[in-house]
Amino acid sequence: MNATPSTLPDAAPLLRIDGIQQYYGSSHILRDVSFSARRGEVTVVLGRNGVGKTTLLKSLMGLVPIKSGRMTVDGVEMSAANPYERAKLGLGYVPQGREIFPRLTVQENLLMGLANKSAATPIPSELFELFPVLQQMLHRRGGDLSGGQQQQLAIARALASQPKVLILDEPTEGIQPSIIKDIGRVIRMLADRGEMAIVLVEQYYDFAEALADRFVVIERGEVVAAGAGSEMSSRGIRQLVAI
Repeated sequence: MNATPSTLPDAAPLLRIDGIQQYYGSSHILRDVSFSARRGEVTVVLGRNGVGKTTLLKSLMGLVPIKSGRMTVDGVEMSAANPYERAKLGLGYVPQGREIFPRLTVQENLLMGLANKSAATPIPSELFELFPVLQQMLHRRGGDLSGGQQQQLAIARALASQPKVLILDEPTEGIQPSIIKDIGRVIRMLADRGEMAIVLVEQYYDFAEALADRFVVIERGEVVAAGAGSEMSSRGIRQLVAI
């Protein structure tokens, strides 16, 4: 069940995006995109393929530079920060396609998520409570895991540094239904703790609607609709993003 934004603790945005413009050559990919993500909430970003959603996330993580606009995390300006600095500021990123290290063990993959911490920092035990299968496979190579297990590993790796904002790009893509349910449960649990903001880019509409406290719809690089997750059905958002 969606949380009610007005009843959530600390409603001030943890992540704020103002007027982002992005180009690839002469193509205008993102057009004055603005939205925010609040602590204790799941903000879902929806849109058809090719509208700029993944470009938006790469811009957030500093993987591609923005042409203009402003981004802050917990009030700290990060528009000019590199990906490592953004991770230190509190951004955690689960990329589309998982992008784990297949030749490294599960344990080594999780340690990669602690790269911005001191060398003595242990893997948080909470990760194994969220994803028990990872503890069972700690010494298995990442490439030997199923697609669903790799996705759980990718999420756990992003959570290892205890981010303020967790950004997930299409986490259900190519995943079996039972694992999708587990991932949804973990996302909701993390949001309900009220310690982080979650930004979810997702094509699977039912999954997105079930988790959304707030939603943003992007069409041709622009925000064309936004509001409370509870309004998605009445506002016809499923039809708006249908392929």
